[in-house]
Amino acid sequence: MRTSHSSTPAVRGGDRVRCRSCATPGLETVLDLGSTPLANALLTDSQVAEPEPCFPLRLVLCQNCSLIQITETVRPELLFRRYLYFSSFSDTMLQHAREVAQQTIRSRQLGAKSLVVEIASNDGYLLQYYHRAGIPVLGIEPAKNIAKSALDRKIPTLCEFFNQQLAQKLCANRLQADVIHANNVLAHVEDLHGFVMGMGILMKESGVAIIEVPYVKDLIDRVEFDTIYHEHLCYFSVTALDHLCSAHGLFIEDVERIPIHGGSLRVFVRRRESGARPKPTVSMILDEERQWGVRDPCFYQSFGLKVASLRERLLRLLRGLKSRGARIAAYGASAKGSTLLNFSRIDGGILDFVVDRSTAKQGLFTPGTHLPIFSPQKLLETMPQYCLLLTWNFADEILEQQAEYRSRGGRFVIPIPEPTVRAS
Repeated sequence: MRTSHSSTPAVRGGDRVRCRSCATPGLETVLDLGSTPLANALLTDSQVAEPEPCFPLRLVLCQNCSLIQITETVRPELLFRRYLYFSSFSDTMLQHAREVAQQTIRSRQLGAKSLVVEIASNDGYLLQYYHRAGIPVLGIEPAKNIAKSALDRKIPTLCEFFNQQLAQKLCANRLQADVIHANNVLAHVEDLHGFVMGMGILMKESGVAIIEVPYVKDLIDRVEFDTIYHEHLCYFSVTALDHLCSAHGLFIEDVERIPIHGGSLRVFVRRRESGARPKPTVSMILDEERQWGVRDPCFYQSFGLKVASLRERLLRLLRGLKSRGARIAAYGASAKGSTLLNFSRIDGGILDFVVDRSTAKQGLFTPGTHLPIFSPQKLLETMPQYCLLLTWNFADEILEQQAEYRSRGGRFVIPIPEPTVRAS
């Protein structure tokens, strides 16, 4: 491996960086994962022998607006212009998208004269359900290869990064949205203010932006440190989102906690002039966050120690299996898997290979750890006794898909929130 790591997660304060949302200096360090490669920078066979760029991965807290964030910013063009995560390879994501679309069509009474826009629309996994219902859609997706996939599926898609300027350009062309979806994209945005301002411009006065983000409370409580990687610049609470929206004439009308991705928020954002009012759920969750200390460094202090402890328990489990002669593979060449493997130093000395359902990833190698990626069929062909589930957030789906592997005696190791072995 060509990555460098700190031996344990550092917990220290006083970093002189400014908050991405409110520009407050002097942020408190919550967790330091050392220097790691880009989580989705999968390698070709020829690239494995070349040096890999690595970047610091440090998590900090802004006590003013409560935003949890990393300090390093990698150029978006390096991260997103060629992207290998296709949402449609996940049955869970497709079901989630279908349910959201159907619910939104009913609640917003959408029809042939409406417009639904998704920012970071990926391969059209969500917009396809509106499109099938006869509702006009527009996807905005910066990854050229993924935007092409959406266009091939007849989903109108702009291959652009979303910002204030693009929103103004669309409005100049008389395009304004009844619904804007922004699923798991706000965390990736360097210019938070330009992005949120752009949503306000693109949204009709009566429109709504439906934003989904991983919830920082679940990340901390469930020790989901593998959710931290360079694409994820920010980790949101409702308090942080409320602060950000308020700065741009927007407000949170409603909020839901949803289980996807290990625990997420779905917030419904409106323009102030819409005449709508926040629902009681918003003040309730803001009160809850005040009580558990969303701005208080003390709430986050034990996170680094919990991460170190979880890593040691996982390594002890895997090394114990290996010492008894077990062969171990991994499932999911995911970004979170990259963080877990690189920080925990789990490489070819423990794992034989990785499998992934995405054909875009098969034949490549994992960043830093250089494990070969195969189709899930490889599990049945070689029958390793154990498989480390790196995409634990889709555990139910994957364990069901791998029923035959499990029936033959294969077992899955679930790393988070507690390393456990799942038998058939």
